[in-house]
Amino acid sequence: MNALISIADLLEHGAARWPHRPAYADGGGTLTYDQLAHAVRRAAAVLAARGVQPGERVAIYAPKRIETVVAMLAANALGAIFVPVNPQLKEAQIEHIVADSGAALFVTGAQRLKRLPALAALVGTRTLLIEELADAIDSPGTDTPASAAAPAGRPVDDDPAALLYTSGSTGKPKGVVVSHRNLVSGAFSVAAYQQLADDDVVLGVLPLSFDAGLSQLTTALASGACYTPLDFLQPAEVPRHCDAFGVTSITGVPPLWMQLASAGWSDAARTRIRRFANTGGHLATPLLHRLQALFTHASPYLMYGLTEAFRSTYLPPADAALRPTSIGKAVPNAEILVLRADGSECAADEPGELVHRGAFVTLGYWNRPELTAQRFRPLPRRHGEIPRPDVAVWSGDIVRRDADGYLYFVARGDDMIKTSGYRVSPTEVEDVLFALPHIREAAVFGVPHPALGEAIAACVVSTLDADACRIDIARACRDALPTYMNPLVVEPLPALPRNPNGKIDRPALKAQYRDAFARPNLEETAA
Repeated sequence: MNALISIADLLEHGAARWPHRPAYADGGGTLTYDQLAHAVRRAAAVLAARGVQPGERVAIYAPKRIETVVAMLAANALGAIFVPVNPQLKEAQIEHIVADSGAALFVTGAQRLKRLPALAALVGTRTLLIEELADAIDSPGTDTPASAAAPAGRPVDDDPAALLYTSGSTGKPKGVVVSHRNLVSGAFSVAAYQQLADDDVVLGVLPLSFDAGLSQLTTALASGACYTPLDFLQPAEVPRHCDAFGVTSITGVPPLWMQLASAGWSDAARTRIRRFANTGGHLATPLLHRLQALFTHASPYLMYGLTEAFRSTYLPPADAALRPTSIGKAVPNAEILVLRADGSECAADEPGELVHRGAFVTLGYWNRPELTAQRFRPLPRRHGEIPRPDVAVWSGDIVRRDADGYLYFVARGDDMIKTSGYRVSPTEVEDVLFALPHIREAAVFGVPHPALGEAIAACVVSTLDADACRIDIARACRDALPTYMNPLVVEPLPALPRNPNGKIDRPALKAQYRDAFARPNLEETAA
């Protein structure tokens, strides 16, 4: 058997070790590891026949379905670079990703392509319809290992495997170049600390274009588990899907957990959950407790990661009761440092930048050499240490490490609020808001203020009417926070905006409320 260099190798390994175990399940049926491997081999032959070469990009714009997963794995098996495109993106964003990546092939559905006339003209004949791919992988016949279709040798683990496009606070989405090593090492690391087993059923509810969403597929392959994806419109669809497919493992982001905590779960579905994991933002302690009360047999995993380094930290379930606000310690095969601006290490409880080194640090940004050089840099050499050839990723996120080595998230570097000469973490204010029983969602951020530099603003979703909500928030913040940390603007909303990965879209809120003090309709809650 080949060494496990790529995620396609993980599938081939699974087909040899667990040929009859379920690997993929959705409303259309279940595929075993052996059946999925055969489908990927046939799809790889289709891609090779379209002229796809190692190193070329294959952009895939489709919902989470079997053909989408097969197309990604087939491109990976050929040594090509797969580019999952979030189905929620609009035409201009999709055009940018296709053009920026230089995609040699664009995989999508016929109806989606009809709705994108400008994109259809851009990609021209470099299109493979999902429907054509479905016909090919369903065709009976013999096949050979997918790697045999590749005209060049097998990849090495530092070759690019995927481009994951991520949106920043400014500019167009940028492609993070993910290597085979990142994907495979990350899959084994997460599978190990979450203790995934070959009888687990892993829910894929996050987008495959999101590193945490892709991780659900790769960790399932690494552990011999079954991956079951779901695109949903209503939260109630999630517990129904979990009930129907026997889901045991769920990873989500805080806004999703808020929805799922209130969804209707059958006893069978909720008690079957063995673990739930949070990423993509701080999980408020009251919400954590609600989830623990709901999933009574589950271990909670509070995680931190960034697309540029896949997964950085996790809090072991045994520590959740004592340290529910911690993001834990480094995941296996990673080193996490907390550094000052000069590169020296911070003291205990001193805020500093989180810097990550190890097997999960990606290769940089596609077509962005200046930004790559800024974010991906060697660590300062310690006294007496041999030179290191690797680079670390400088996250821009501010954290602190306590005397016991546990990390606590303070703020995104560009989310820190500078008010009245103080630096304020939005998370610290949000914790006070989430302690109120009527608060369902909250986002705290800074807005320009003529006297303070920035004022603190809070957008919330509450079960109270607007006036009662503002009054209660003002009371709670006066009781729990110093005056300079009290929000001057509180805006109850029906819902908070989301980015395509399901996270709260803070840049959109900042843009919407940046002129807050010029608007007479916004009320200042602190007198």
